[in-house]
Amino acid sequence: MASAAPAANGRVIQITGPVVDIEFPAGKLPSIFNAVEIERPGQDSLVCEVQQHLGNNWVRSVAMTTTDGLARGVAVRDTGAPITVPVGEATLGRVFDVLGRFTHMEVDPYSFASALNGVVAQRLVRLNCPHCAAAHQPPPEELEAQLRSTHDTDGGVPSGPDIVIQPGPA
Repeated sequence: MASAAPAANGRVIQITGPVVDIEFPAGKLPSIFNAVEIERPGQDSLVCEVQQHLGNNWVRSVAMTTTDGLARGVAVRDTGAPITVPVGEATLGRVFDVLGRFTHMEVDPYSFASALNGVVAQRLVRLNCPHCAAAHQPPPEELEAQLRSTHDTDGGVPSGPDIVIQPGPA
């Protein structure tokens, strides 16, 4: 195989889903984990990460976004460096894509954090040990006290077989 050298130009040889095989000039293969960029008219450029040197001056790469509309023979540029993302205090509370580009979601940070916490909590609740959890029908007084302490304002206490409280581990 040829040795790796930065900033070469190549061309797309084969596209299989997110996998893109690219041919470079002899002796100018990008290093493993280098980012290669494919310009697409009317769209953002497609960034791929080199994963393997295949021989015959080809590399196998993985696309970081969709390859829809990508054609064989399209020019590819080796960036000479791996994909990088920003880090540090300035990035806290921000959402980035896999290429380190800021994604503005038009949502205030508090709402986003609250929603994310809710999703994580739901996922954790589903992870309760099935051998430790046991169905528990609380007495009406316990249920009424719990409902009043959280959000019940009119004093009504719903009841029925659909209300089940899972106790924590003893």
